[in-house]
Amino acid sequence: MQLIDGKATAAKIKEEIAQEVAAIVAAGGKRPHLAAVLVGHDGGSETYVKNKVIACEACGFKSSLIRFEDSVTEDELLACVGRLNADPDVDGFIVQLPLPKHIDEQKVIEAIDYRKDVDGFHPVNVGRMAIGLPCFISATPLGILTLLRRYNVETSGKKCVILGRSNIVGKPMAQLMMQKQYGDATVTVCHSHSATLKEECRQADIIIAAIGRPDFVTADMVKPGAVIIDVGTTRVPDASRKSGFRLNGDVKFDEVAPKCSFITPVPGGVGPMTICSLMKNTLAAGEKKYYR
Repeated sequence: MQLIDGKATAAKIKEEIAQEVAAIVAAGGKRPHLAAVLVGHDGGSETYVKNKVIACEACGFKSSLIRFEDSVTEDELLACVGRLNADPDVDGFIVQLPLPKHIDEQKVIEAIDYRKDVDGFHPVNVGRMAIGLPCFISATPLGILTLLRRYNVETSGKKCVILGRSNIVGKPMAQLMMQKQYGDATVTVCHSHSATLKEECRQADIIIAAIGRPDFVTADMVKPGAVIIDVGTTRVPDASRKSGFRLNGDVKFDEVAPKCSFITPVPGGVGPMTICSLMKNTLAAGEKKYYR
């Protein structure tokens, strides 16, 4: 069993990005600028945005953080999106999800200029990704693809089971894993209502678990030698920790790991690669790689 170290891989990629940015700036080019909009004080979102700011520093990017209270109106938030769309210094920006219930998330996502949509959630980027055109790929699926490539995990012709059908991970991951230039795999998507979920998993060469249920994938669901990518990050109470909680994956790591050829830990697996992929997208936005 080999552990897929997302933390170390992300650190290496950020070093590569920093070298590229240094060369761009030395040649008289513009330093990439990522802005983040944060609404309210959700603990997970606060941590995620803080890590994005730290990653920007490591990559040599300029970063901006725009904060609103939970009471912000939809119109105020849309006006902020409009300002960021129009700001020539901002190459890419994200609106951190989830948003308060009184705000229509999809409306906000669609208001973002797709050329600055480094989260890859805008319908234009989602559509282009689905038919294999150059675009911003959403950060978590892009991070998973990068890990598979960096660890030389063979995906072509393999049976890949994806647990979960969210717009953020499950659906885009399925699209990418079946496309010839990315995964080139045979893909099955399972979810909470899949009648043969365990049977499908037992046949899988690669399982990508993004179902949001701690310890959902157990040893009896995994065939020997399978590759396991655990996207789950659920906070579970843990009195032994200073924070009072720990992050738990969708995979019961201790019993599943001995059966695998490769497995990602939680934390330290997919999480760091998600932020790293956002940095890759921001660099691409600064270089006008996909859209002029």
